[in-house]
Amino acid sequence: MADWGEWIGREQRAVDRLDPASAARWHATFDRGAPASAAMPQGIHFCLCTPEAPTAQLGPDGHPLREDRPASFLPPIPLPRRMWASSAIRFHRPIAVGASIERISRVISITPKSGNRGDMVFVEIDHETSADGEPAVSERQTAVYLEALANDAKLSPPEPGEGRFDPTAWDSHRVLLPDERLLFRYSALTFNTHRIHYDAPYARDIERYRGLVVHGPLTASLLLQLAAERFGENRLATFSFRGLSPAVANEPLHLVLRGTDDAIAIAAFADDGRQVTKASATLA
Repeated sequence: MADWGEWIGREQRAVDRLDPASAARWHATFDRGAPASAAMPQGIHFCLCTPEAPTAQLGPDGHPLREDRPASFLPPIPLPRRMWASSAIRFHRPIAVGASIERISRVISITPKSGNRGDMVFVEIDHETSADGEPAVSERQTAVYLEALANDAKLSPPEPGEGRFDPTAWDSHRVLLPDERLLFRYSALTFNTHRIHYDAPYARDIERYRGLVVHGPLTASLLLQLAAERFGENRLATFSFRGLSPAVANEPLHLVLRGTDDAIAIAAFADDGRQVTKASATLA
């Protein structure tokens, strides 16, 4: 593959404002009532400083095109499939409704690898989000680019097995059914045009998913809300998550948590026990 070393260190700056209407739409998406204070729950940063690429500059998958030019933030990696692999997040302070937001993103590393999925490229990006000029959230995001799949490749994830998820080893357990309405609204909140989240024929025939895919940061937001139910709003100091397997729309998603203080384990599982997301957290 090509050498993308010149993209290391490239920066992208975005500004936004967390206005009351955006905050209300976030709460409506998750069926939450109005907050008791101006401080928004953790996870709102995923919906701020969203992509602004014109429609004409979107690729076939819905993501902004990656081009070989100085203004391109991400390198022109030729692999067509993209996944949000993981994030490691540190929360510095809550983000309040009305705050002026700035996010500075920087490419940290670009690592080609080969595995049982074929060629892949991992890209690490640091996002520093400030609110009213003060640090609010630091995040290191890892995205992975993958080869195209054959038209007859097996659909992912496998059909549900005969097993059933057992929540007895966990302190908190919540189950929900993420459907097309939730996925559409979260795509709207994040201005995410990746077609695997709303275009079922594309998700199945091109990227070979068994159904619409639940966004990684949507699952992460639901896990953050589970932590808030357990410990209170804006109590986490750190939160890291990694996607292990796709969550499929209209199938039960089990959210679980156990532990306290600096050893909190959080996870999402499919109904048959297949693990979807692995996460950990510490309290401030």
